[in-house]
Amino acid sequence: MYELNQVGEKSYYINCPAKIGIYLAGNTDVYLIDSGNDKEAGKKVRKILDEKGWNLLGILNTHSNADHIGGNQYLQQQTGCKVFSGGMEKAFIEFPVLEPSFLYGGYPCKDLRHKFLLAKSSIAKDFSDETFPKEVEVIPLKGHFFDMVGFRTPDDTVFLADCLSSRDTLDKYQIGFVYDVAQYLETLEMVKSIKGKMFVPAHAPATDNITELADYNRNKVHEIAEKILSVCREPICFEQILQKLFFDYGLTMNFEQYVLVGSTIRSYLSWLKDSDKLDVSFEDNMLLWNVV
Repeated sequence: MYELNQVGEKSYYINCPAKIGIYLAGNTDVYLIDSGNDKEAGKKVRKILDEKGWNLLGILNTHSNADHIGGNQYLQQQTGCKVFSGGMEKAFIEFPVLEPSFLYGGYPCKDLRHKFLLAKSSIAKDFSDETFPKEVEVIPLKGHFFDMVGFRTPDDTVFLADCLSSRDTLDKYQIGFVYDVAQYLETLEMVKSIKGKMFVPAHAPATDNITELADYNRNKVHEIAEKILSVCREPICFEQILQKLFFDYGLTMNFEQYVLVGSTIRSYLSWLKDSDKLDVSFEDNMLLWNVV
């Protein structure tokens, strides 16, 4: 864990739970692509940079999930590096309590205010800032989170953030987090058409061909949607839908999984309703979902 891997002339990644990319912009100046899940990750990254004699100019954040921005504050305080983000992700980076609040749908209790969902705040500049490395292409990858992006470095290495999960991850956890299902499916189709020498997803092995994995992720989305429709053959409330999916997929519920999977299933329900496949009714002051 935390081994440095070279994938292009100027591109590297650090192998950790959410891969951290490195773009070597000059002889010694580097930019990180994300920063890991906490201060300890930041320390390990800094040790690698120091051993290589690299100077950290900035962190390019793909999105604001805590496991991608957790090292921001430590590295920014220690090195004075800039942090770059865009859209709503920038707001979540500067006010990270927004993540557990959004997932829970209200003020998060202390069970949800931990480093896996609540990172430390850092100060971020927009991708449009004049100090952003203009030779790096910003690639919109909406769907997994609000305004997630990927990055293409000048040696044609494409960092794909969380738009793809590995087969092993999907087979184990079944329901990957998705905020906007329609946009996520559009992103998966778009990713299949992207040209690049090497692709580096945050939660899947680096590869020179991403098409098969994109199809696997797309098929899983449709499988989950069909399972939800099957569960909703008779009017049913959200909590029962969630319970049935946990049982069907052999998942174990805790507070973190409740909000992560629960938020995702709500997004599926919205997508299916907007697609006229589901409708709702209100009975005895309870919202019930059922197939059209």
